Amino acid sequence: MTLPRALAELQMEVEAVATRYGLDTFPVIFEMVDYAQMNQLAAYTGFPVRYPHWRWGMEFEQLDKSYEYGLHKIYEMVINNDPTYAYLLEGNSFLDHKLVMAHVYGHADFFKHNVFFSNTNRQMIDAMANHATRVRRYRDQHGIDKIERFLDDCLAIEDLIDPNAAFEQQYGLGRIEEEDTDPIVVKRLKAKDYMDSFINPPDYIERRRAELERQRQQQRGFPARPQRDILGFLLKHAPLENWEQDVLDIIRKESYYFLPQRKTKIMNEGWASYWHTTILTRDLLDDSEIIDFADHHSGTTAVQPGRLNPYKLGLELFRDIEFRWNTGRFGAEWRDCDDMAQRANWMRDTGLGREKIFEVRRVHSDLSFIDEFLTPEFCHQHKLFTFARDPRREAWVLASRQFEEIKRTLLFQLTNAGTPIIEVVDGNYRNRAELLLVHHHEGVELRLDWAQEALAAICRIWRRPVYLETIVGRKPRRLGYDGSQHSEEEIKAVASAKEQ
Repeated sequence: MTLPRALAELQMEVEAVATRYGLDTFPVIFEMVDYAQMNQLAAYTGFPVRYPHWRWGMEFEQLDKSYEYGLHKIYEMVINNDPTYAYLLEGNSFLDHKLVMAHVYGHADFFKHNVFFSNTNRQMIDAMANHATRVRRYRDQHGIDKIERFLDDCLAIEDLIDPNAAFEQQYGLGRIEEEDTDPIVVKRLKAKDYMDSFINPPDYIERRRAELERQRQQQRGFPARPQRDILGFLLKHAPLENWEQDVLDIIRKESYYFLPQRKTKIMNEGWASYWHTTILTRDLLDDSEIIDFADHHSGTTAVQPGRLNPYKLGLELFRDIEFRWNTGRFGAEWRDCDDMAQRANWMRDTGLGREKIFEVRRVHSDLSFIDEFLTPEFCHQHKLFTFARDPRREAWVLASRQFEEIKRTLLFQLTNAGTPIIEVVDGNYRNRAELLLVHHHEGVELRLDWAQEALAAICRIWRRPVYLETIVGRKPRRLGYDGSQHSEEEIKAVASAKEQ
């Protein structure tokens, strides 16, 4: 729906202010939608068209029911694309639209300049529509049930990708076979050109090449090094039909597209919140709107007991960084000062805060953002703490206010975007073309029901039994699925990368 004239003029005003502050975005296109359309877009993760699958309908039903019962309300949605598309909810107040537009320009600037988004597809709306067309064509050719089952298997393991491959062409797919850089050369007997096909039969040469390749793989292992991109490994080595390869490739590309958003949730929301507060309070709010703005803003950044609010944490950290770099509270002189009174009144009028937060926005992810800029003073000021379950009282209790423990807990939650680290270590396990995976246990055990579902999904894609070594009940275990039943056996130790 085309924006009303008043909102179109508001967008021009917001964009002018954002540009004056140094925000730089792709062209931003706002569209007005009603609550049902907004819930549908949210179910589709913001895209107007996705491939057909039952999960979208399920998520729409959950969102629709939640909205009807007053449990949630989606004010805005923005897509990392060129141009950047964003949605406004019909029926919101003019102040809400003003806040949302300023927030969206913060997101759009972050999408364009943060290094973790540098290799994302900037024409993803078109790509998603193309993916939908291809999947629908396969449904017509092979039947809905067959395609749905394969999509279910792919989606069950969609997060098993390599976060470090997001910066590479084709998301590092070529690295999965780095061991093949030296091609196999079969020794040929000397022969005249017209006799070569008789003395060196092509079928013999090919059989010999395959035999030498098998011998080399047995000597060096397959893969030569552990592969974290399990989707990529299956895409290159699983015995898939052409349509199955295409569908798996679609899921993998979309998973890599969304990966930077998972890795920068705190920064992204904090950056957008910083700019909507700055733009509105300094430039766009009327006196009559200040109280309502404060009410709406506080609802977004409210501290939620027992939960991490990325809007609040990101916003306050960006403000803290700006304050520290404006007052010179960084560098060797600041670190070496142990006089608490002097530190409390420290003032070096450097004025580097705004420049610093733009630099931080460009080069960091949530993990490095927290690691580098979370300080003991920040934790004390904002009353951060860790909590744990007390089994005797059957209640959650405060566990620690120590800075090291708070930081360690946050970094642990953000490592690998919150998903388990699992690698392929042997694609020819027991010399039977079976697949062996290893879970890098970091103190949190896998949910066995989820692990079994993932193993079954990988098994159906790999077409051979699949095993996963992990820790269960503090004991090394090897979980397995052979296509018909699950197994679990105790082992001496979980295989390490070096052992493989």
